[in-house]
Amino acid sequence: MQEDSGLMKVRFPIGAKLIAIITIIMLMAIGSIIFLVSWLVRSDLQIVAEENNFEANRSSALAAETYIENIQSNTMILVRAVTSMGTESSLARETIDYFFEKNPNAVSVFFSFRGRTQILVNENFFETMKTASSSVSPYWDAHDTSIRRAALGQTVLLNATPHFKVPMLALFFPAHDTLPGGVLFSPAQLNDSFGSGVNQSYLINDSGDILIHADFETVYNGVNVASQEFTRFIWSDSSGNAQTLYADENGVRYFGAFTKLKTSGAVVITSIEHDKVFEGINATTRRNIYLTAAVLSISIILIWFFSKGISVPLRTLAAAAHKIETGAFDITLKPKGRDEIGVLTASFSRMCKALGIFGRFTNRDIAVRAMRGEIKPGGFKKRATIFFSDIRGFTATSESFTNQFGDEASDKIVQWLNKYFTQMVDCVDRTGGVVDKFIGDALMAHWGTAYTSGSTKKDAYNCIRAALLMRKALIHMNKERGNDTANPQIRIGCGINTGMVTAGQLGSEQRMEYTVIGDPVNLASRVEALNKSFGTDILITEGTWRLVRKRFITEEMPSVKVKGKANAIRIFAVINFAHRNSGPKTLEKVRRLLGIKTADYKSVKTKEEKYNIIGTG
Repeated sequence: MQEDSGLMKVRFPIGAKLIAIITIIMLMAIGSIIFLVSWLVRSDLQIVAEENNFEANRSSALAAETYIENIQSNTMILVRAVTSMGTESSLARETIDYFFEKNPNAVSVFFSFRGRTQILVNENFFETMKTASSSVSPYWDAHDTSIRRAALGQTVLLNATPHFKVPMLALFFPAHDTLPGGVLFSPAQLNDSFGSGVNQSYLINDSGDILIHADFETVYNGVNVASQEFTRFIWSDSSGNAQTLYADENGVRYFGAFTKLKTSGAVVITSIEHDKVFEGINATTRRNIYLTAAVLSISIILIWFFSKGISVPLRTLAAAAHKIETGAFDITLKPKGRDEIGVLTASFSRMCKALGIFGRFTNRDIAVRAMRGEIKPGGFKKRATIFFSDIRGFTATSESFTNQFGDEASDKIVQWLNKYFTQMVDCVDRTGGVVDKFIGDALMAHWGTAYTSGSTKKDAYNCIRAALLMRKALIHMNKERGNDTANPQIRIGCGINTGMVTAGQLGSEQRMEYTVIGDPVNLASRVEALNKSFGTDILITEGTWRLVRKRFITEEMPSVKVKGKANAIRIFAVINFAHRNSGPKTLEKVRRLLGIKTADYKSVKTKEEKYNIIGTG
């Protein structure tokens, strides 16, 4: 057995054998089908789709060209006939009626004669559409620009639907000599020829206005597509018709064909969605998936027979697992073979050793890091932030439990403490701290030791953030408890200090723990004890305060002369986050929120002369 980076090399992997069997079947049954569909059928479908799209475009363009030319030529004949007869003659009137009878889609004709504007209206059309013909004259009056273009010999096609609220096109052209003329007409016949099937055709003018479209709302709202990439491509292309693959503003791909009309500068566009062309291929792919499922079912049966050769070593592992369940971790297994079972056996043996390591630690995360080699044996200097907390009046609470529950008091106290510690440990974990130990009702934790947030400042910030989270959690817990004597409220004091400590694994061969030692640890513990004297719940030393003073609201307390220290220690009470609108802003508000009495520093008496309160800094 050889190991490399903790893993044994596999000479004949079981997975390789299984993959070989499955791969052969998949390649034979499905690979050829997918290849043929992808490279042959798909290309043929695309060619057919492009040809059909181009043919639909040419058909729609021919219909539009013929229709517009007919309406224009018929209108020009009418204008010349009327002007030659005289617009007021009865024969001219009969000619006009005959024109509108034979051209029911012609709505109105406009032309100039002897300096006067002549407007002819198909009253039958407006009666059929149940709308007034009075809107005709304002429309012609509003299009001086198009009339001038017609006088210059240009043909202009416009969308009149937004004005009349019914499908309508306006065609301006030189009707007689250099005099402009125009005709309003319904594109109903063109709408039918353009259709609304898989291939969508629509007509735009030289300004990019949509004139005819299967979606009436598009025409009704006067949608303009001049800014679209495909429209710009059409105008930049010098050919009369072409086809290309393009994507719209939503990223949907289309095969787009266009044909430029000889009159009016209009363009007929026909498109089909790229994905719809290949719906058949997609259906074939789904059938291939079903086929794959069938092939895999057969493969599973083959694998089941093959797996019988693995059962014997697995039974050995199962027996070893049963011993672990009884608590026997000292198990030695020798791998047989160089396949995955051999690797699994070696890994199982390493797991047994890891379980022994886990048994020595109270902190599982520390144990995992130690097992991975991330925490080396021995002690190391760390600049860390140390945290201590203690329950106020715990002795009195214990006596109350004893008086109330008698023999059951111990169990009740443990349950009460476990609920409390569950919340507190969660606050430590959420902020990246390490719970060091529980000392009765006290909790010790540290930040920046086993792992760090990136800097001493961030570690100190996270430690104080954890303390504020504890305050918030306790407020919520105490509200739920009310005045329940069986589940009394809890008030704590927290002491925080930052400094250089020694961190490492301490203990014996049977049990060890990752902890920190040093003067900063002792000072943090002593600072925690000052909360009762100061009437506070969170106290930090000057060393921590200098790291986080801009991020928290604090209030300096009287300086403290600690035994063994030459200089007095500055102490600060933590009130709240500096940039948070909610919550208390002063120490007095914190005391009222937590029900803490204001301390009289002058009357404070300290125990064992470990520290003396000497005045404000």
